[in-house]
Amino acid sequence: MSDFNRGVARPWAPNQADMAVDAGLRAFMLGVYNKLGLGLVLSGVLAWACSHQPLAGALYVLSPDGALMGMTPLGSILRLAPLIVIFGSMFFMRNPSPRAAGALYWTMVSLIGAGLSIWITMYTGVSVATTFFITAAAFGGLSLVGYTTKRDLNAFGSFLIMGMIGLFIAMLVNMFLHSSAMAFIISVLGVLIFSGLIAYDTQRLKLTYYQLGGDSAAMNVATSYGALSLYLDFINLFQFLMMLMGGGSNRR
Repeated sequence: MSDFNRGVARPWAPNQADMAVDAGLRAFMLGVYNKLGLGLVLSGVLAWACSHQPLAGALYVLSPDGALMGMTPLGSILRLAPLIVIFGSMFFMRNPSPRAAGALYWTMVSLIGAGLSIWITMYTGVSVATTFFITAAAFGGLSLVGYTTKRDLNAFGSFLIMGMIGLFIAMLVNMFLHSSAMAFIISVLGVLIFSGLIAYDTQRLKLTYYQLGGDSAAMNVATSYGALSLYLDFINLFQFLMMLMGGGSNRR
């Protein structure tokens, strides 16, 4: 996995490859986007299923009118599971096979998708759907920028990654402070940081393709890890937008 992590040393620069005429690159990126699209569909199905009984009752503590009151032990485990899986993969999947990389991707998509049910439980379906489509439109535009730009985004990406680390530290601190002003600032910064990471990760995937030099097994692994990077960018952007635009709470 370390070969495809953010921050990998990159001998290529964007202006060294004419991306517009490379059929192999287009096929590689199409494979990434197809896997990403299927992952988002699966996440949506699981989120919907886990927001309705009987699964909702196993994950969340709900009031008689359907308002979210808290999480069950199983729900708390589900929220933490993606972090456990991704950190575990860093230690146990240093040289993954295409099958192992694919298994990691679909495991993460399934766990995160089920966890996204909390948004459907907290907010109305219209609010969730509207925010999702805004996220999808923003993702498409930002990924296109990352794909077509000739500017090297490596330094920009390193800055965003440091910002992302600081952002999650601030989120942990605010879990104890419960500051609404700080929560708003965190949400705005989250939208900005993950918007930038979408463009950066798209460009990084282009350069990864050229680094692999036609190794089909390595490209299959890179497709899964690339889809996972963009999936995480998409989901984080969606969640921070939900914090800003969530609208009315859900009541059954």
